[in-house]
Amino acid sequence: MTLHPLRRTLLKLALALSILPVAGLAPAVADEAKPEVIRIGSTAPGHLKFILYRNKKLLENEFAKDGIKIELTTFDGGSAATVALGSGAIDFTYIGNNPSLRLAATGADVKLIGLSSWNRSNETQIVVKPDSPIQKIEDLKGKKVAYLSGTVRHSTFAKALKAAGLSLTDVESLNLGIESSGPALVRGDVDAIVESTGPVQTLVEKGVARVIFDAGVSGKQEWAVPHLISVNGDFARKYPDIVTRLLAVDIATDRWADANPEETIAIFVKETGSSDKAVRATYPDGKFFQNPEISEEAVRALQGEETFMADAELLKGKVDYTTWIDRSFYDAALKRVAASN
Repeated sequence: MTLHPLRRTLLKLALALSILPVAGLAPAVADEAKPEVIRIGSTAPGHLKFILYRNKKLLENEFAKDGIKIELTTFDGGSAATVALGSGAIDFTYIGNNPSLRLAATGADVKLIGLSSWNRSNETQIVVKPDSPIQKIEDLKGKKVAYLSGTVRHSTFAKALKAAGLSLTDVESLNLGIESSGPALVRGDVDAIVESTGPVQTLVEKGVARVIFDAGVSGKQEWAVPHLISVNGDFARKYPDIVTRLLAVDIATDRWADANPEETIAIFVKETGSSDKAVRATYPDGKFFQNPEISEEAVRALQGEETFMADAELLKGKVDYTTWIDRSFYDAALKRVAASN
């Protein structure tokens, strides 16, 4: 039987995980404690690596030998996911930067351990009905605009308005996700919606929406801020090896996606219901920007986003980056992946 390339990579990784110590962490005890279940949340329909985990059972395969179950849960927005993470209802999140920063600013016991993705081309777009008289950002003054509050789209929209000499107070905001905002736009209940590229392109292809602003084209590069992987602090302290193993699978999955763009796109289309064209618009050139490394550039981007959010009254408190960021799990995972190759 021929092993699938990703399964073969993860099999090598599993062997390495079983024999290598966790660098920089406390020595394992003879009968190391392990969770009965690993609970991971993402914003619906899920970030790309989350979707690949779900489709290919990657984490189930990694932790099956330990008898550990995997629960993958999607939330309507990042705010709900952060509440679950902070309370310990889930253990990990793959979500946007805005809700993650808000949670960190409260001083919650959570750790930033990696990047879910960082596409330098901002994925936020604004659409109106095809026959709408609205042509540009400035025309949204006094109009009803739907977007999910507390999301990256919320922040990007505020930046776009500011660049046009407006603010969020100049529009009538409605807190709606795409499941509600799309139909509301079609009915004429709202004048515009702010959403990510994939859902927007689906509406455009159906002939029910027209793009008036694409942040990937007309926005500023610094508007694109990493999406994040976070872990509940208590879980990380109890099960450091589990966190490292999960990130090792994350690294292997990132590399596999870029090496297998067509299969990756096909999986994303199948799992999200998006069109092939919409997915390719989100991930042009077959690159997926899934590297979990927390670079200094990524930290500066997060700090800039935090400053904007505070000025726009989208965040209360202040993030302590020295306690929030923990790179030790990524460093240990990277060594394990290297040893498996």
